[in-house]
Amino acid sequence: MKRRTQIQLTPYEDLFSTEEQRQDLRREKVMDIPLSELHPFHDHPFKVLDDDRMADTTRSVQEHGVLVPAIARSRPDGGYELISGHRRKRACELAELDTMPVIVREMDDNAAVLVMVDSNIQRENILPSERAFAYKMKLEALRRQGKRSDLTSSQVGMKLQALDIVGQESGESRNQVHRYIRLTYLIPQLLNMVDAKKIAFNPAVELSYLKQEEQAQLLDAMESEQATPSLSQAQRLKRFSQEDKLSPAVMSAILSEEKKVEREQLSFSTEALRKYFPKSYTPQQMEAVIFRLLDTWQRKRQQQER
Repeated sequence: MKRRTQIQLTPYEDLFSTEEQRQDLRREKVMDIPLSELHPFHDHPFKVLDDDRMADTTRSVQEHGVLVPAIARSRPDGGYELISGHRRKRACELAELDTMPVIVREMDDNAAVLVMVDSNIQRENILPSERAFAYKMKLEALRRQGKRSDLTSSQVGMKLQALDIVGQESGESRNQVHRYIRLTYLIPQLLNMVDAKKIAFNPAVELSYLKQEEQAQLLDAMESEQATPSLSQAQRLKRFSQEDKLSPAVMSAILSEEKKVEREQLSFSTEALRKYFPKSYTPQQMEAVIFRLLDTWQRKRQQQER
């Protein structure tokens, strides 16, 4: 009995095209796409601001055009979704251009997130909130992919988990990545204060463990006391929250307690005092002169009060 052989038919389009044409179809092409057809990436975590850096980018686009094409993918309902190139698109708008060069690359949601984050995360001057949401999006995409990576850590045979991969590819430890992601649990008003450097990073991580309503109450307490939490304060607030003992009164007490201590401290920089002394004076000599003058001033004041 003769065994049947499977016959593979050549695709119709291959019959009537050259090898060069087939290779050309597989090759990514740069296309000039109207700006009106380019839409922002869904939940894009990186802010596009009309700041000094944008002004520089706009001038560069006006003089030289867009030197590095953006990357986009087709949208089911028409147009294209930008994966990288949001700032370049804005610069083109400000430069009053109609199109920009784009590479259209078909990819699924998870792959698109990874490209979007990786193409932006090494940028200078990234805000804490941008890094936080970018890390979170990348972590979730890796987990959806079920990716464990074929890389191993320094410990022999230990496969890298998604959190390790995010950290390794961004130059952070897994713990630091986790701490950044904690910032996404802050209410927007507190997160904006972190970006504005009104609340330091480490206290902000501790505050992220507070319930949403507690964070809103903390905003009121901060406004009332005209103070922002230090690291030790934030740790105490977190502990009270975990014990279900955190109230507006407790918040105000913690913030005002620290403020009283700060009011008792007084310091002067050496540079601020330097203009009152000869250049040869050391800080110790300056301090000695200041205290002698204060002693003289105190004696005179006491004599006047008699």
